Amino acid sequence: MDNGLTVLTHEAWDTTLASVNLLYNVGSRDEDPQRTGFAHLFEHLMFGGTPEVPDFDAVLSDMGGETNAFTNCDYTNYYLTIPPDGLATALRLEADRMANLDISERALKVQQQVVTEEYHYRYMNRPYGDVWLQLRPLCYKVHPYRWPTIGADIRHVQEATLEDVRNFHARYYRPDNAILAVAAPMTHEKMLDMVASGHWKQKAKSEKRDEESRNTYPAEPVQTEPRRLTVRRPVPASMVYLAWPMCDRFHPHYRVCDLISDLLGSGNSSRLYSRLVKELGLMTEVDACITGDAGPGLMVMSGKLRDGVNPDEAAEALRSEAFRLAEEEVSEYELQKVINKYENTFVFSQYKAADRALALCFYTWAGDTELVNREPEEYRKVTPAMVLEAARSVFVPERENRLYYLSNGTV
Repeated sequence: MDNGLTVLTHEAWDTTLASVNLLYNVGSRDEDPQRTGFAHLFEHLMFGGTPEVPDFDAVLSDMGGETNAFTNCDYTNYYLTIPPDGLATALRLEADRMANLDISERALKVQQQVVTEEYHYRYMNRPYGDVWLQLRPLCYKVHPYRWPTIGADIRHVQEATLEDVRNFHARYYRPDNAILAVAAPMTHEKMLDMVASGHWKQKAKSEKRDEESRNTYPAEPVQTEPRRLTVRRPVPASMVYLAWPMCDRFHPHYRVCDLISDLLGSGNSSRLYSRLVKELGLMTEVDACITGDAGPGLMVMSGKLRDGVNPDEAAEALRSEAFRLAEEEVSEYELQKVINKYENTFVFSQYKAADRALALCFYTWAGDTELVNREPEEYRKVTPAMVLEAARSVFVPERENRLYYLSNGTV
């Protein structure tokens, strides 16, 4: 659009509902190290209403709609589902809160309290809740991925001023920093007309201001020696985490690393489960995943220890399975199995129109909208030789980060 807002439509004739997805290109990586947690705080503030519509949720609910949002390291995403006859209203509501959000002292205090309670509930008062508060700063020393979306210190949110949050909103909550997708059982032209009927915020006139909004991120230095951290918590069983730096979301190895994590930890036939749970009996649960960040990511393996198992023994067992992938090629059969599983998950993730709207926003944000259709094809191109090459680049001894999350016996 003229104001810089990117708009995508999906003629979803297989649904009786309309979906709106609005992705803002701002996540926790865009925060000041002394003002962390702001992207997530804004996820909450955006539901605070405007002078024209004081209660965003109530209006949507009265029309039979639902709405929610999430924040990650790279972006913040808002989504709603509404009967088609309410779509024009829903789009006007989104335009209204982008342009006219009520950022008052009262609204800020309410959401600061909500986020503080969430921090204590999800991170401090739940078993294993603070794992990422420990693991991220262990693995990152310079890059803003070193803090989670809740923030490096909850006091940053608690001490936020009205000026802080208003500046954050002005900088990032702009149409030229957002991607909108609409999916509904109607024509492209009709959906575009409804989008255009909203009173959207205008693009900033100052080119300098636009340039200032394009953050650059400090490069994480290459890790040259292994790191280890031990914490004790009142949890029912000890856990061991191993993490290695890996490539970013746009690197050729990214999909290969995703499949490596599945080979290691996806399901009861995975290598970790077969070896460490069923065969050796060292652990009761195992997992492997990648963080999936746009910037430099992490390959993470974890295991919940059986009573009496030495954490060093458990960590070495996890490590040996990782390094086995870097020493010998995986079979075509084993690789094809996880590729098939990925494709199955991908197809089902597109089942609902709301999920397709999110995917359209995500792949457009990632720089290639067509991947919404082509991603499984790219995964099918991965070969055993590529898995071996990527595993060798990731599983390097001096880049290992080891977290011992031990039970102190006071559950």
